[in-house]
Amino acid sequence: MQWFDISSTIVAGLLLRFGVPILVTAILIFGLMKLDKRWQVEAAKQLARVGIRNIGCWEINNCPEDNRANCKAYQQPELPCWQVFREASGVLREKCLGCKVFQEAPLPA
Repeated sequence: MQWFDISSTIVAGLLLRFGVPILVTAILIFGLMKLDKRWQVEAAKQLARVGIRNIGCWEINNCPEDNRANCKAYQQPELPCWQVFREASGVLREKCLGCKVFQEAPLPA
């Protein structure tokens, strides 16, 4: 009986030590991903409301047809190219920051 009490105490301690922080982190990740998707939808609605057409970077950079077929931005023309190439952490590529398409994008109201 004493062995069971010790084992259950150790298991409960491990759950508190590791389980609770992992659960809180998972909940935060889920919430932030949901918030990011909502912001992306709002940004698309804002662009549609303003009536600005998404000028693809392939047009500005005069990319050849061969390159366009393999380009992620060309395959998703409804999204601005910098959102397509954005890293999973949300950081924009250095190349996108200096691009004319990104710099001339309308600011949200």
